[in-house]
Amino acid sequence: MKFTDGYWLMREGVHASYATEVAETRVEDGRLTLYAPVRHVERRGHTLNSPLLTVECWSPADGVIGVRSSHHTGGVDRGPHFALHTDPDHEPVISRDGSTVELTSGALSVRMDTDAPWRLDFRADGRPLTSAGGRGTGFVTTAAGEHFSLGQLALDVGELVYGLGERFTPFVKNGQSVDIWQADGGTASEQAYKNVPFHLTNRGYGVFVNHPGRVSYEIGSESVGQVQFSVPGQSVEYFVIHGPTPKEIIDRYTALTGRPALPPAWSLGLWLSTSFTTSYDEETVNRFVSGMAERDIPLGVFHFDCFWMRQYQWCDFTWDPEVFPDPEGMLRRLKERDLRISLWINPYIAQKSPLFEEAREQGFLVRRPNGDVWQWDLWQAGMGLVDFTHPGAREWYADKLRGLTRQGVDCFKTDFGERVPTDVVWHDGSDPERMHNYYTQLYNETVFQVLTEERGENEGVLFARSATAGGQQFPVHWGGDCESTFGAMAESLRGGLSLGLSGFGFWSHDIGGFEGTPTPAVFKRWAQFGLLSSHSRLHGSKSYRVPWDYDEEAVAVTRDFTRLKHRLMPYLYEASRQAARRGTPVMRAMVLEFPDDPTCHPLDRQYMLGGDLLVAPVFTEDGTVEYYLPEGTWTHVLTGERVRGPVWRRETYGFDSLPLFARPGSVVPFGANTAGAVHDWVEGVTLRVHAPADGVRVTTRVPAPDGSTAAVFRTRRDGDVLTVEAEGATGTWHVLLAGAGVRAEGMRTKDGVLLTASPGTAVLSTRLG
Repeated sequence: MKFTDGYWLMREGVHASYATEVAETRVEDGRLTLYAPVRHVERRGHTLNSPLLTVECWSPADGVIGVRSSHHTGGVDRGPHFALHTDPDHEPVISRDGSTVELTSGALSVRMDTDAPWRLDFRADGRPLTSAGGRGTGFVTTAAGEHFSLGQLALDVGELVYGLGERFTPFVKNGQSVDIWQADGGTASEQAYKNVPFHLTNRGYGVFVNHPGRVSYEIGSESVGQVQFSVPGQSVEYFVIHGPTPKEIIDRYTALTGRPALPPAWSLGLWLSTSFTTSYDEETVNRFVSGMAERDIPLGVFHFDCFWMRQYQWCDFTWDPEVFPDPEGMLRRLKERDLRISLWINPYIAQKSPLFEEAREQGFLVRRPNGDVWQWDLWQAGMGLVDFTHPGAREWYADKLRGLTRQGVDCFKTDFGERVPTDVVWHDGSDPERMHNYYTQLYNETVFQVLTEERGENEGVLFARSATAGGQQFPVHWGGDCESTFGAMAESLRGGLSLGLSGFGFWSHDIGGFEGTPTPAVFKRWAQFGLLSSHSRLHGSKSYRVPWDYDEEAVAVTRDFTRLKHRLMPYLYEASRQAARRGTPVMRAMVLEFPDDPTCHPLDRQYMLGGDLLVAPVFTEDGTVEYYLPEGTWTHVLTGERVRGPVWRRETYGFDSLPLFARPGSVVPFGANTAGAVHDWVEGVTLRVHAPADGVRVTTRVPAPDGSTAAVFRTRRDGDVLTVEAEGATGTWHVLLAGAGVRAEGMRTKDGVLLTASPGTAVLSTRLG
């Protein structure tokens, strides 16, 4: 929200009060408290009739410093609050040097000169990160009686801002006004399904605003050298999080707000949907499943969208008996074909559903202040909203899902969760403004807990549309309703990369786009992109997404890239384990892997899949694509071409390929099985070694589908000798020195030079040419 009128004036009716200096300092219990008047105090009389801000600084964990600025503190705390994971054993250091007081946490510190005008300086390893200067701490009132608390942190020259959730506007957020407010706005507007009040910059730090309701950002858009964030109410709290690398920032942020769960390995296979408003029944489902099998396209999950239930009755958690008269038998037959089952749900109960009256009588639906159930007709006629702040309502909703899991359902697509009213009363007394964004957390958590209880640890997986801070704990999330165009494909990727930089490890999107019907070219290019994402789903709105509806080449592209993804499973699941351990997303913006290469900082049309594969989707009808390779010798995974970076390239690709490059010096494990996502990834594994430099040591961990480590390979190059040591590999394994023109001792193949280790071999060496 903008409060000023240019640099000098305030907007009409707006009055701002900023911390001006320090009147008193207190240190107790590891907390630094600064009392800050909003005017310069020259004599006792100036202490009257004027606000005094209370500014507290503390540290919940190493490398993280919290700041809370409060005006009036007597209000009722109605919640909700983000659940934060703090380190109870962490103790910051508070020191004084003359008039300067400093709180230090690890390499990060905040410093204040109490004799100088107000300025909080954040530093790390002796260098400045950012500061809250003369307008950096305060509050604003409006003529309408509104009260907003704000913080403002300085941007350095060339500093770029990322994150704030899954946003489809430009990837670099400088110059944008952003409201953290859940909305069902599609992928082509400034609105977002997944709003996260966390941003990071290319200068070694991130900032998390600890407020679950509306947070309004001005990112160099009101004061061009500042990031301003404001919230309604009497206080604002934020955490400055040190890196210095982007990965370390996300590591510390997700340690604070929650790590992503590790999704089951089967969820990384190909999902096929009925689509939304298309006509389908069991015959349609069988035709789709058989059609995929007949065309040798491996399928892992079948998804039933909304109309598995009766129209006008969503959600009643009951199969439409006219369309699906034998759901248990149908699910059993699908599972006999090695398929997992996904069902669409939402948190609304339509008035026509028998469950509406049941929930109303028990007080499980959100109510208006006068006691009426909140209802409207937008989406389902007369629908009410389940009140997940009510423990009974959560258990009631969860029990309906348990009945479905016991029929054979494996996961749920948790759609919606954004259209949450504010003119209501919640069972637990939560503030409706704060609950608007937070509702999705309770919704997704409820469903995820059912799945983990029913299916076991590391077996729970959602396909969720809405989320807020902490929502990364309940994967997977998908990008929402996009058009079926190249432009929408690019905006979807932009949103996914932004979400990854907001702490979310897993992300997907609708292959081919949702609204409309893609051209064959759009479908084929989107299939490449979708199958080189963490999760891959064929889904549409009014038209099917079976590849043979487009052309035979679409069938080939879908088949070939599904098989490629299956071969990449040992690599992708290790990247998934990294996401669960450290919060590092599987799909990574280039700045995340190459923070020291300024060319990578704004890139949003290519990404790293895991740490070692670069993907540049094709967004053009004629196959032209422009992409950038950072420093080193990169190897094209599909052709073996070797390219020396740094370099920009502009090329044209057929539908059988796209820019897919292995990082210089990387060792990428390829599985031997293309038939499915889940298999013994170690048996027959091929380690693709790409342009190793002399003296390089690389450790490659191959996981098992249960998330444990199945084998470890250690690759090293000493001069012209390459050696690979295996631990845990009891069967046959291979080493491929990848790239056209590679010279070494071994069998020449189209992909490079191949060496095979017989069962039980622990060490394999070769001499490079």
